[in-house]
Amino acid sequence: MPSFDITSEADMEALKNAIDVAGRHIGNRYDFKGTSAKVELNEKDKKITIHGDSEFQLSQVKDILFPELEKKERESTKRLDIGAVQTISGNKAKQELTIKVGIESELAKQIVKMIKDSKLKVQASIQGDAVRVTGAKRDLLQEVIALVKKSITDFPLQYGNFRD
Repeated sequence: MPSFDITSEADMEALKNAIDVAGRHIGNRYDFKGTSAKVELNEKDKKITIHGDSEFQLSQVKDILFPELEKKERESTKRLDIGAVQTISGNKAKQELTIKVGIESELAKQIVKMIKDSKLKVQASIQGDAVRVTGAKRDLLQEVIALVKKSITDFPLQYGNFRD
């Protein structure tokens, strides 16, 4: 019986590459010379930390970072959970961006409900942080992929692990 998985995984190599490129842009910009503006990636905790002298400078750093992330991995900025701006050591500021990996349970339930409401003859089940869809024919599974792609646009999803 054919099946596939709906997942959401971040390409950490592409993110690291985009952050390195953004860091070089920040280092070369004249208005950032002598400031604390920088971008750091903590791969273990899946967090990006932006440092700057002010909240305005943080927004400028994000204006450099976000297009670089989009170039390397499409829709990657949609998976970022933007934290509050924190003031540190007087006049410095920092902001943490958490990288969401996997499908959260609420979104997974929404996907399963949408598939069941579509009346397609497939079964959808939540498997940890992924959704597995099983059907009798490959064409039905392709219809499910089209349905989910059309409906869920606010979070990047991948469709893989296809088995016949």
